[in-house]
Amino acid sequence: MITGWLDLPFTGPFDLAASARFIEGFTPSRSFTDESARLRLAFPASPSWRPVGALVRQQEPDGAVEVRLNAEEEDVAAAAEHVRRILSLDVDGTGFPALAGCDPVVGELQSAAPGLRPVLFHSPYEAACWSVVGQRVRMAQAAELRSQIARRVGTKVAVPAGTGELPGIQLDTFPAPRRLLSLGRVPLLPEVKSARLFGIAEAALAGALDAGTLRALPAVQALRFLATLPGIGPFSAQLILLRGAGHPDVFATAEPRLHQAITTAYGLVNPSLDELEHVAEGWRPYRTWVSVLLRARSELART
Repeated sequence: MITGWLDLPFTGPFDLAASARFIEGFTPSRSFTDESARLRLAFPASPSWRPVGALVRQQEPDGAVEVRLNAEEEDVAAAAEHVRRILSLDVDGTGFPALAGCDPVVGELQSAAPGLRPVLFHSPYEAACWSVVGQRVRMAQAAELRSQIARRVGTKVAVPAGTGELPGIQLDTFPAPRRLLSLGRVPLLPEVKSARLFGIAEAALAGALDAGTLRALPAVQALRFLATLPGIGPFSAQLILLRGAGHPDVFATAEPRLHQAITTAYGLVNPSLDELEHVAEGWRPYRTWVSVLLRARSELART
């Protein structure tokens, strides 16, 4: 069914246009924007894992955010929550601007990208699959592999158009867990990666990759569990928790590019991990958010 426009509540500053600009450089994403900075998404939504198409709009920064869904009726509520999490709207951002008064670096980051919140993977499941697909290959190559897998064995879903417009576009979703497990082998991937994806799909079907459950656990416990998944090490476990489940307040100890970005932004000289963590303590309870802003600025500087 195609829904009407549904409200996506949030607190604190948010600018969808800033998220749209950010997501264009977020290589793993299969999201698309138009000239009005509306966002188009296509993903399998838990717990049913049926495909969903979504069109997101915001008329002005900090204004109401709305989504129009193509989803089964019983999936609408869950799909709307998926979209809120993807855009980090399910986190209370009221206190985020206050960090600028305590840390000039954070103030500069917020001024450069006002209203930007982390844009996440569609689910912890997709973040885990991306981690496996991307092992030992360049990010651009991994993104192309993911797209090819989605086209070959994923599901096409129509993304709704805006009211009164021409019909929307069709996008390919990454294969849902049951679809993945129905394959003898995932195309384009070596046997070892295919087997690892099957293990991740099984964990997702068992509910072990539920975003809410992972975020409710102490971060150390969640990371320890994620590292038991096939093919998932410390870096990937942190990616799944921070950029898949959307935990807003974890310092990524296994992300060298973030550490370099902190070193540069704060003028540090060969800092230890403890020193970097001490800097990040000042970002609580938004350590993930500030980390994403730092990485975004760092990546822009590289282009």
